Amino acid sequence: MQMALAQPTLVQAIWPGGSGAVRAARYAVLAFAGTLLLTLSAKLQIPFWPVPMTMQTFAVLVLGAALGWKLGAATMLLYLAEGAIGLPVFSGTPERGIGVPYMLGPTGGYLAGFVAAAALCGWLAEKGWDRSWWRTALAMLLGHIVILALGWAWLATLAGPAKAFAAGVAPFYAATIAKTALAVLALPLAWKVLNHERATSSMGQ
Repeated sequence: MQMALAQPTLVQAIWPGGSGAVRAARYAVLAFAGTLLLTLSAKLQIPFWPVPMTMQTFAVLVLGAALGWKLGAATMLLYLAEGAIGLPVFSGTPERGIGVPYMLGPTGGYLAGFVAAAALCGWLAEKGWDRSWWRTALAMLLGHIVILALGWAWLATLAGPAKAFAAGVAPFYAATIAKTALAVLALPLAWKVLNHERATSSMGQ
């Protein structure tokens, strides 16, 4: 049975890569821009029920899908490296601490989940999942499950399984649904607009 060939990601379709140094520079720019977006999304709090919502997991999953699994995971690792050296890139920093001590605190599992979830959503996007609404919904749901599962697992070592679930998973059901719905609107729509622009451009030539 033949393996499905990887399809271009959204970013590859918008900004095709070159080779050698040009490609490396492109990757560096995209990864750094991704960490800026992650930092902004971590600091942005939106009033929501039952707890305030940040847009960080939305940014993680959409970046993974848009960049592909390799660059998506690399961007998350760069973000974690920025946090590890003490830059206040995480939610609650510097107020609740910075650097490695913060990363080993209650949110450590979620941070690890960012890497795994971005890689998963990027891999699925390379199979074309981000081009239809229902597959996008499934990809985003799986990505959120990975983040919440790793977050719960780490928090359980600190507070016990039941308390970890009550504090680290249950309050985020509604936000997960909202951010999944937003991604379902954003990614397939972006592909639709891009394909329309390509078709219009081809007709004009």
